[in-house]
Amino acid sequence: MKTEIVSFDSKEAVDSLKAGEVAAFPTETVYGLGCVYSSEAAFKKLVAVKRRPPEKPFTLMGGNSFRFEDFAYLDEKVKRVIARFVPGPLTLLLKPKEHLPYWVTLKSPSIGIRIAGYSPLRDLIDRVGEPLLVPSANKSGEKPANSALEAYSIFNGEIPYVIDAESPHSKPSTIIDFSKEKPVLIRQGELSFEDVLKVYEGE
Repeated sequence: MKTEIVSFDSKEAVDSLKAGEVAAFPTETVYGLGCVYSSEAAFKKLVAVKRRPPEKPFTLMGGNSFRFEDFAYLDEKVKRVIARFVPGPLTLLLKPKEHLPYWVTLKSPSIGIRIAGYSPLRDLIDRVGEPLLVPSANKSGEKPANSALEAYSIFNGEIPYVIDAESPHSKPSTIIDFSKEKPVLIRQGELSFEDVLKVYEGE
C-alpha cells in the first residue's frame, strides 16, 4: 500500500475513511489513528495497524454534531462536565448504551468518548458522517507521533493517508472514568483533574 501525506481538505482521505480504511491525523493533543466505528472490518484493520490487543476497546471520537446521549448514559453532573470541557482534551469513560456494536465496547463496562478541541478534525469527522474509533498514532507500547512525518515513518505502507497539519499540543488527553460511583482519574493529561472535579461537583 502506498501512503500519501495530504491535507484536511482531501476528499480522497474522507472517501478512504468512509470505505473502512485507517488514517492518521492531528488532534489538539498528539497525532491519532482513526477508522469508522460502525465497521468491524475497519476495527480489525485498526487493531492490526496499531499492534494492539484485540480485547482492548478504542476511544470513540465525534464531530461537531455528536450526541453523547446516543452512545452513553449521562447524569446531570456529567452533563455539566461536558458543557464546560467539551470539545477539548478530555476523554470521558461512560456507561455505554446497549445497542452499540460489540467491537466498540468489547464487553467493557465503559466506553471512552472524546470530542477534540481542534475544529479541522471535528469538521473531518462530520464529512465522514459518523464517529471514529481513535487511539494515539503509535504502535502499542511506543511513543505517540507528534507530526505527520513521524506518523508517516511509523505507518508508511500500512495506511493510505496521513493528514498533515500542526498539532497544537503534545500532551495526551486527560482520561476520567465517570462510570463508577465517583470519578476516577485514569490518565493525567492536558486538562487538570481537579478542575474537572470542581465542575462535576457543581462548585
